[in-house]
Amino acid sequence: MTEHKIYKNAVLDDIELQEGLKGINPKFGDFVTRVAGEAWGLPLIDQKTKALITIAVDVANQDHTGSGNPFGAHVNMALKQGATREEIEELLLFMCVYAGFNKVAGCFGTLNTIFELRRPKQSGIREL
Repeated sequence: MTEHKIYKNAVLDDIELQEGLKGINPKFGDFVTRVAGEAWGLPLIDQKTKALITIAVDVANQDHTGSGNPFGAHVNMALKQGATREEIEELLLFMCVYAGFNKVAGCFGTLNTIFELRRPKQSGIREL
């Protein structure tokens, strides 16, 4: 079962996210936290929906691979806000129509890798 940490502001309240941004570059991390934190603080769209929107933007921009890419962070952000893998997969299918099948195919590959890394490690002991 996935642990949810639903935040009032998915940027300003998530210290782990902020540390990851600072790990890219300290000034970049501080800047993104301030600017994105203000946008994420706008009241009319809930945090889960905003997180799903960021994934859609990543698909359109092809920001799912390479150093510093936001796709993994946005997937984790959406999961923390209560989104399910199934909702993210449906979003990717929806984006096929608007961003293109080839763009989405790569995102599915990256999404599978994200979930493989989240899976608890096996003990290595097999039952007979």
